[in-house]
Amino acid sequence: MVTAVVICPGRGTYNAAELGTLARHFPDAGLLARFDALRAEAGQEALSALDAAPRFSAARHTRGDNAAGLIYAASFGDFLSIDRAGIEVVAVTGNSMGWYSALACAGALGAGDGFRLANTMGTLMHEALIGGQLVYPHMGADWRPDPARKAALLAQVAEIDARPGHRLAMSIDLGGMLVLAGDAAGLGAFEAEAPPVEGRFPLRLPNHAAFHTELQAPVAGRGRAALAGVMPDQPRLPLIDGRGQVWWPGACDTAALWDYTLGHQVTAPYDFTAAIRIAAREFAPDLFIVTGPGTTLGGAVAQALILCDWRGMSDRAAFTDRQAQAPLLVAMGRPEQRGWATGIHTDRETTR
Repeated sequence: MVTAVVICPGRGTYNAAELGTLARHFPDAGLLARFDALRAEAGQEALSALDAAPRFSAARHTRGDNAAGLIYAASFGDFLSIDRAGIEVVAVTGNSMGWYSALACAGALGAGDGFRLANTMGTLMHEALIGGQLVYPHMGADWRPDPARKAALLAQVAEIDARPGHRLAMSIDLGGMLVLAGDAAGLGAFEAEAPPVEGRFPLRLPNHAAFHTELQAPVAGRGRAALAGVMPDQPRLPLIDGRGQVWWPGACDTAALWDYTLGHQVTAPYDFTAAIRIAAREFAPDLFIVTGPGTTLGGAVAQALILCDWRGMSDRAAFTDRQAQAPLLVAMGRPEQRGWATGIHTDRETTR
């Protein structure tokens, strides 16, 4: 038996390569039908239809009211597919919207309520579409920590935000990347002034709002109203949030957990790097399992582990060597790694 921390990805992870993910991997047809029914009640296209589209459309698949449901379903389905006979899940966390998936995986929300949360917030953010996001690295290609570079970038962000008519802030501390969010003027200023990196950064994220900033306060308010009838239970597994705080089974203030989920989590920066640092140091798992969809979060997890000097890993080469000796990080979106996490599937209660 090996121990694992499960990590759920957020927006931007269901792309062209992930088309058909639910058809290939979702383990419970009845539960997927339930998600489709909830979408139908809201007047939305079924996840199964989106997933079965003949071709991927960025305009259709990446918009928040569709992407959130697709990503939640893929993440939760992968969690159900983990071989619990050989793997003991000791904690769950997620990146950004992945927090909603993590709540369901940890048992704080049932599968249906978790879906309502993710789908509702994705829809509200799409309808409001306040501001935008971009990504910029503070680590080089060798993934060596560079605290001075990160500090300089954050100072630049603060200087732009202080200009009249500009809004810019850190949205997510994502391993070796900064995800920045703001209005058109703030994002445009950073894009104009930051040196290009690798020919693609700064990288604007399509159909993304200014997540995890004060600009999302109206969305948070609408979310609280729309989800007023939902309240989490005590989680069955420890939950690590976007501040690095652990919510422990049997000792969780569920009202505070919900206040965080529809408050701080929406309007304040999300420190994914801290979440991974706490996951490593508090739980010391044998594996970090990143659920699907997609494969893009694995690099950020590895970078976050390097940043906290986990098991002496100091750069990309050290991580690669360690991964080659014995898998430390398993991305279920990679076919060659998926089998390390899946195996005997047993029926589990997935609904309330």
